Amino acid sequence: MDVFGTDLAVVPNMVAVDASELDLTSQVRVIRGASPGSPDSVTDLAVLNSRQNLAQALLIRLLTPVGTLTGLGHAAYGSQLHLLIGNRKTDELRNLCRAYVLEAIAQEPRILPKASELQFSPDEETYNNFVFTVAVQPVAGGDPVSLGLEVAL
Repeated sequence: MDVFGTDLAVVPNMVAVDASELDLTSQVRVIRGASPGSPDSVTDLAVLNSRQNLAQALLIRLLTPVGTLTGLGHAAYGSQLHLLIGNRKTDELRNLCRAYVLEAIAQEPRILPKASELQFSPDEETYNNFVFTVAVQPVAGGDPVSLGLEVAL
């Protein structure tokens, strides 16, 4: 049994990479037929499981503004990263970004509630963005899962 679960691949153009070359690029899986695109093939929606599912879940949680899923009964789901948009880049804002990321990932039940690493990459940043990598430890054990993200201001 996979403790990470399985879910639809919903971020086909976004990539989260960890130490094991995790790639969230969407792949359509053939469920019947010789090859994708052949007249006899039947395809299904792409799914992700294991570490890829966890990485996608974290990415979606960070990109979803908190409160947008209230109507679905998930008022606390998401992050406050959207509140950084339109602000001037300062050290205080970087610390607020750090706090918002840590707050959001602490909600994910499949990982330990504390990030094992949150590292900003100032050399990759411009005057209007933050670039960071966050690593989390799955509750089920194994290697940490790392996500890289750019937050535009």
